[in-house]
Amino acid sequence: MTERTKPPAWFAEVCAWPGVTTGPHRFGGTEFLVNGKEIGHTHGFSLVDILLPKAVRDEAIARGKASPHHIHPESNWVSVHVTDDAAAAHAVELLRFNYDRLMNKDSVRD
Repeated sequence: MTERTKPPAWFAEVCAWPGVTTGPHRFGGTEFLVNGKEIGHTHGFSLVDILLPKAVRDEAIARGKASPHHIHPESNWVSVHVTDDAAAAHAVELLRFNYDRLMNKDSVRD
């Protein structure tokens, strides 16, 4: 990877969480997976899409941490436009919510 395409710190942070893998997303970009389940995906390094439970989605939008999904605004998907450090922190927070939720689900089944 060249310096020009080096991932930003927020991206590297998510990739460093235990059990997280990445791969190409079916609509382009990179998806973050934990135990084979998607916690969210990027389109480049400036747009992150995350599927959330409806109440969490609504709260994230109301608090300005995310916007309705850029293509499917009525769905439970949200988009975070990573334009600065605050937006990057929101993306990481929401991705972490899904990560924790999926890790807890998997540990409950064991």
